[in-house]
Amino acid sequence: MKPGLRKVVFPVAGLGTRFLPATKVVPKELLPIVDRPLIQWAVDEAVAAGADTLVFVINRNKRAIADHFDVAYELEDTLVRREKHDLLRVAREVLPEGVETVYVVQQQALGLGHAVLCARSVVGDADFGVILPDDFIFDRQTPALAQMAKVHAQVGGAVVAVEPVDPQWTSRYGIIDGEDAGDELIRVSAIVEKPAPEDAPSNLGVVGRYVLPARIFDLLAATEPGAGGEIQLTDAIAALLAEQPVHGYRFSGKRFDCGNKLGFVEATVAMAMEDPATADALRESLPEIIGSA
Repeated sequence: MKPGLRKVVFPVAGLGTRFLPATKVVPKELLPIVDRPLIQWAVDEAVAAGADTLVFVINRNKRAIADHFDVAYELEDTLVRREKHDLLRVAREVLPEGVETVYVVQQQALGLGHAVLCARSVVGDADFGVILPDDFIFDRQTPALAQMAKVHAQVGGAVVAVEPVDPQWTSRYGIIDGEDAGDELIRVSAIVEKPAPEDAPSNLGVVGRYVLPARIFDLLAATEPGAGGEIQLTDAIAALLAEQPVHGYRFSGKRFDCGNKLGFVEATVAMAMEDPATADALRESLPEIIGSA
């Protein structure tokens, strides 16, 4: 099986209330990490994993995401007339040639599992990826989903990204149990959604990258609401364990939780340090900023 995931789902219907008032009008996924919105980083990661169909599960108020990936005729015309060809290239490359966007509206906020289920008619029978843009993962060599696509081509079934989490915060994650399978893989034997620390089977939490078989849709459709009264993707993956292998993958790279302000700021600083246009000046100014706080 050739590595690569042609279809990737982005569940982006959330309201982003932790970032109000910035997200009153602007979707959280369009807030920039330096000069690229969160959703752009996620799309670039999906394309690097082989995707040519990007499925955005949105709410009815998030049309701005579609606008970001649409052609901006007035902007492009202005850049052409002003002979700003480098900026024109940047504006046009938000969506590579040959990559299609599809938008599906999640009518009710019924959880991550329900959001993934909303993409069923577009994904069909293919294995597919899922990226949660809030979980910003950076690796200089190979983006996380591309790493997982390669692993999936080798082991099949489902592959979920995992990393150690502080034991006191297990109630924020799906937590796996299993046996070491080598090459940063864990053969999952159990997965529990948001367990209390005393009930957690390990400290390995599932974070926002998944490679899933289409069978997951049938299991999601049969899943009753779980933690928080929502349809949990974790519960459907637990059901999948009885039928197909599920592996946890300890990815290479640094994860930033951009669902909260601190993680968002940390990601912004980290990416600014990766940018030659800002790295040197930021390295000089940060100690002064921190010292005057």
